[in-house]
Amino acid sequence: MSSSSSAAEQHGHHAVGGRELVPLAALIKEESRTERHAVTRSRICAREDGGVGGEVGEAETRRPLLRYGCAAQSKKGEDFFLLRTDCARPSTSSSSSTTSHPPTFAVFAVLDGHNGDAAAIYTRDNLLNHVLSAMPQGLSREEWLHSLPRALVAGFVKTDKEFQTKGQTSGTTATFAIIDGWTITVASVGDSRCILDAQGGAVSLLTVDHRLEENVEERERVTASGGEVGRLSVVGGAEIGPLRCWPGGLCLSRSIGDIDVGEFIVPVPYVKQVKLSNTGGRLIIASDGIWDALSSDAAAKCCRGLPAELAAKQVVKEKSKGPAQ
Repeated sequence: MSSSSSAAEQHGHHAVGGRELVPLAALIKEESRTERHAVTRSRICAREDGGVGGEVGEAETRRPLLRYGCAAQSKKGEDFFLLRTDCARPSTSSSSSTTSHPPTFAVFAVLDGHNGDAAAIYTRDNLLNHVLSAMPQGLSREEWLHSLPRALVAGFVKTDKEFQTKGQTSGTTATFAIIDGWTITVASVGDSRCILDAQGGAVSLLTVDHRLEENVEERERVTASGGEVGRLSVVGGAEIGPLRCWPGGLCLSRSIGDIDVGEFIVPVPYVKQVKLSNTGGRLIIASDGIWDALSSDAAAKCCRGLPAELAAKQVVKEKSKGPAQ
């Protein structure tokens, strides 16, 4: 198990039964119908078991200001970060506003590998390019933001498909956040988590945990596709551990890689897009080593008021104190 966290903040003028297989195309179509777009006023902080963090603020020109930090405590050596604050948005049409929103965006991602680090490394190095390649050219900024959720789904699927051709059996969770101006778009597979700590103390979850033990809908999807869900059987017939998908024995229902578990584990991410007010917010992204020890509220509370770098370190430090309350 490994632990890492990151904190990113935005600041404004206020400082701070059936057995038929379900085709992947049909699943992607269903996911796109249920994409949720929420608008919230808050501070944003992102984090995962391996996590990234920062702060975003707004200067006199209303240009968002991003601050971030990261921290990790890894035992497996299979967790990786992606932090880029100067990604160039593809060329946009003349109708887009470049005065208040320069044509750049930031990416924060946490990748928690298992059965080796190959899938996590490949995803870190290729996912962003696959997302961008799925975006049409010549979009206005508003059209670009509207197209991001679908492009993220396409990017995840392409990354998984290409990695599987390598014949390696490792897999990875992926929680991938794109910050463009005051709009945050998060896509995630697996049990890494991204939370938003809003101004005033409201904490919201921007991802869905794809653990078979907790996610009833995912258990139903796997069994409807022909997979088996059950615990590990030991000598004497006793069953132990969390619910897993068989064949393969993976306790996650969505991931990138994991070629040995068949078509029941899919790479289609849960996607959510939120827009902040100019008061900004804090986002925390972190992998399961954090969330197995801390609740979302506890993680947000333990680092409020701290600069981004210290906030990420505090979350990792806090997780060692005990299980989530």
